Amino acid sequence: MQRVHRTTAIPTQVKDPELVDRRRRQIADAAVKLFVEKGFHKTTTRQIARAADISIGSLYEYFTCKEDILYLVCDFIHSEMERGVSTAMARAAGGRDALAMVIREYFMVCHRMSDFILMIYQETQSLPRQWRQRVLENELRITGLLIGVLARLSQSGELPHLDERSVELTAHNIVVLGHMWTFRRWFLGRHYSIDAYIELQTSAILRMCTGGQVPDA
Repeated sequence: MQRVHRTTAIPTQVKDPELVDRRRRQIADAAVKLFVEKGFHKTTTRQIARAADISIGSLYEYFTCKEDILYLVCDFIHSEMERGVSTAMARAAGGRDALAMVIREYFMVCHRMSDFILMIYQETQSLPRQWRQRVLENELRITGLLIGVLARLSQSGELPHLDERSVELTAHNIVVLGHMWTFRRWFLGRHYSIDAYIELQTSAILRMCTGGQVPDA
């Protein structure tokens, strides 16, 4: 994971914010590999500390419990997904091509981070309620980016068949279709490349957004 997302809600004994970010990224990078490989419950804080090349005492200077580490891992993963969608939005020239570009980038992020997304769905239930709520809020924030793209295209007349309710539902459909590659890749990966999957799903989404006509670029 490349990006640090500062999470001040997690208590720490260390006063230097930059050091906190650096050490937490180091610990989270080590933890996510163990969580994916072993599962959250079978991974111990001692194993995480060893993988991060720090002492168990140092680990507890930055986190109070293993659940805090899991939450930060989820937060980092969502930050990467949000960054990918935001980058695609910034690059898109506008018009209906913008939607196809954003869909592609979102699906590619899901493809690259399949193991991590699956881990979030499997392990989020292990979080305390306040952290579960924040993970759900992060998920909805990503959906909100897609809602923004669809709403602008609807208002500009590029996607006239989308009303307000349809915009929201379509955004959630895009999110679920991206995650479907994660959940069903054991089957889909044998029959489709990621590029073919994106092309087929994008065509289906555009048909839904344009009243059955796939628009020309």
